[in-house]
Amino acid sequence: MSKAKAVRLDKLLANLGYGSRREIQMLARSGRIVFDGAELRKADGRIAMDADLPERMQIDDEPLDPLPGVALMLHKPEGVTCSHKEAGPLIYSLLPERWRRRDPALSTVGRLDKETSGLILLTDDGTLLHRIISPKNHVAKRYVAKLARPLNGNEGDIFASGTLMLEGEDKPLAPAVLDVVDETTARLSVTEGRYHQVRRMFAAVGNHVETLHRDRIGGLTLPDDLAPGEWRIMDQATIAAVFAAPPAA
Repeated sequence: MSKAKAVRLDKLLANLGYGSRREIQMLARSGRIVFDGAELRKADGRIAMDADLPERMQIDDEPLDPLPGVALMLHKPEGVTCSHKEAGPLIYSLLPERWRRRDPALSTVGRLDKETSGLILLTDDGTLLHRIISPKNHVAKRYVAKLARPLNGNEGDIFASGTLMLEGEDKPLAPAVLDVVDETTARLSVTEGRYHQVRRMFAAVGNHVETLHRDRIGGLTLPDDLAPGEWRIMDQATIAAVFAAPPAA
């Protein structure tokens, strides 16, 4: 078993967003950092980044935030933008304020446009992020689309053909799977992440998406008890579900 990396306490807590190194030193001197039941009065000591560190350390009587390598699932509401800088409500504002100062920073795994709701993942693990979005891994994303007009009946064949071209592009889309719910509602699973892809696919067959909601990434389904705007930390089993086969419909 490899030994956990040891880092200076003030560096670790600063990178987790708890403040500057000077502010961390003040936290320590005032007895607000506790490890294994004992106050840590000096912030320049080194501490091992063991997996159980968040369970053993408290800051102001609260458990330490997750260490780097964290992944979250979040139920994105409509009207929220997946950006750090754009105007209007941002997805990162749904997280604790200090989490926005973490280094490495949390990033969304792909994006949902402002008017699309549903499941989105965030992580500071670049390897995990690229593993999910890599076309080689064929992680499908499923969307529920409410349409302006009834389906014609041939959309499933067109989307599955692998020949559909979107306006302004010169490469056909990979085959996608359409599941009709009713005449104006459908679930569409895609393995690519082109700009506004689902909306543009329905536009290409003469329809218009009125509302769009993502309910699944790979084998991970948005939990029924995760309300819009809420999030939770993903454990290893939940992360593995992303790469598992989707559950039967």
